[in-house]
Amino acid sequence: MDNLYIAPTPSSPEVDFQFATHTLSLRGESYPENAAAFYGDIIARLKDYLSQQSGQRIEVHIALAYFNSSSTKMLFNLIDALNEAVEAGNPVALHWYYDEEDDTILEFGQELSDDFPDLEFNSHPVKPA
Repeated sequence: MDNLYIAPTPSSPEVDFQFATHTLSLRGESYPENAAAFYGDIIARLKDYLSQQSGQRIEVHIALAYFNSSSTKMLFNLIDALNEAVEAGNPVALHWYYDEEDDTILEFGQELSDDFPDLEFNSHPVKPA
């Protein structure tokens, strides 16, 4: 399966899914005009990749400095797909990066940890720039 790379824009994150090494990354800010359109293909490609895995450990890195409410829903859908992969026998480590001065992103990460207890959740504070 080909890797998936989408360069960042001022309103959408860098997407770097290295399927060959089982490392998936989202970085930047996420408030695209149409979050469902932006994330739709990403989630479809992710689900296709996940359906081909069996017992494979997957590392996910999410470092979003900001995301709007429509991106929140799409992130939830993306992480739900990862949770389904865990249920299918593929361990998933989710690395959640947040600005140590940003309680909103920290709290969303904690909510994800609570909602998806099968994921190996790792929270990483980052000092503000």
